[in-house]
Amino acid sequence: MRIEDMHLVIRNLEHSDYPKLQALMDQVYEDIGGSWPEHTINTLIDDFPEGQICVFDGDELAGIALSVQVHYDRFSNPHSYDDLIGKRMTILNAPEGDALYGLDVLIHPDYRGFRLGRRLYEARKELCRQYNLRAILAGGRIPNYYKYAAEMTASAYIGKVRQREIYDPILTFQLSNNFQVKRLLGSYLPEDTKSKGYATLLEWNNILFEPEESVISSRPTRVRIGAVQWQMREVESVEELLQQVEYFVDTLSDYQSDFALFPEFFNAPLMGLTDPSNQTEAIRFLAGFTDRFRSEMSHLAVSYNINIITGSMPLLEGDSLYNVSYLCRRDGTIEEQRKLHITPHERRDWVIKGGNQLKVFETDAGRVGILICYDVEFPELARLLSDQDMDILLVPFWTDTKNGYLRVRHCAQARAIENECYTVICGSVGNLPSVESLDVQYAQSAVFSPSDFAFPHDAVMSETTPNTEMIMFSDLDLDQIRVIRNEGSVTNLKDRRKDLYRLHWRHEM
Repeated sequence: MRIEDMHLVIRNLEHSDYPKLQALMDQVYEDIGGSWPEHTINTLIDDFPEGQICVFDGDELAGIALSVQVHYDRFSNPHSYDDLIGKRMTILNAPEGDALYGLDVLIHPDYRGFRLGRRLYEARKELCRQYNLRAILAGGRIPNYYKYAAEMTASAYIGKVRQREIYDPILTFQLSNNFQVKRLLGSYLPEDTKSKGYATLLEWNNILFEPEESVISSRPTRVRIGAVQWQMREVESVEELLQQVEYFVDTLSDYQSDFALFPEFFNAPLMGLTDPSNQTEAIRFLAGFTDRFRSEMSHLAVSYNINIITGSMPLLEGDSLYNVSYLCRRDGTIEEQRKLHITPHERRDWVIKGGNQLKVFETDAGRVGILICYDVEFPELARLLSDQDMDILLVPFWTDTKNGYLRVRHCAQARAIENECYTVICGSVGNLPSVESLDVQYAQSAVFSPSDFAFPHDAVMSETTPNTEMIMFSDLDLDQIRVIRNEGSVTNLKDRRKDLYRLHWRHEM
């Protein structure tokens, strides 16, 4: 067969296709009874037309995939093929079922080697997603088992196939398509002598499944992140700086952004209102405004219907000073993340201490983590957050030189790749000559993605012009994150060797 003469079309099976379907099933299933009766196929098409998928090459039937809807709780447990069959060889379809059951996949012998089975499986997976079904189940024959039955059990045979020590035309294919063997089914199809009556109960989980009762409260699939590349400039009062904050929040809200991210120490210009030469006293002076900024920005979050990450601000507790970022949700609640790793400058000149807690925050637009500047250079933190199913890592930063900025940027991008999440960095620009240690800034804010086909080729979703005050938007598809974690070109999180190493938090998370 010449490939240049092929013209493949995937479509749903029709009643008029039965003669060709009958011939194909008789040829492939000659050892287990041949084709289904015509009324069985016609009923299947009438009851669930979308589930009957075929591949035609011109007028030739090259392959088929037959499916029905079933109840997951029933067919994820032990069953036989006969449990799917009603009176007069009618295959039982459950319109209210929450799972897809794969009945048959057949490829014409002349078309084997063209990976048509993979096409049919992908079409079946897409059907499962569109119908919001929780899984695809199938009873998979093991037709090469008869060759080994005298020397090993069916369970041992399955283990050998998993390890690729034995090839099985059905099970090997199923495993390569991300199906998992849930259990061994005995007496599944007694007439299948090659499989000795056994089958594997296979399952492919739809990671995008949302139970109907939780649809209203379920998280969105797409969220919009907005970041403020903030320019440091001298101000005369707190009110002037807060007015500038509101301007940006208002603008981001007008563009229906779900998040507004500000840079680390964005309100540092207020240190110019005191003697800036004494850095230790100036940073504590700035900490005196933190309660007000937290309260005002929480009010803005509610008023403008946007979740605000307040960059970071100094917080004075007793005699101890911390660098703290607040998550001000648009429902009025507030949570905080303290910077854990303190830079030599912060420790030496400002006497800042590191926090001791790390967590993922639930929002109405996904699960987010916050790492302030230097913290993103410690990969353990992002990995701990990813273990809590973080979707978006938010990194407010302040850097004065390009090499300092590049440390943050490259580490943040690495965190996105290795943890299969989105990472957003946001910094400040301009200069502040009157404030010691904050006289110059360098920043190019950006949004990074995992590095896979569903994302930009350079894994950069969006970025600003360097050293220019501006806002940045990026639309993030949270479903894509869930898909690549399970079906990506590589699956970093799934493939970790937890049998060799592990990471844990020494205090309660």
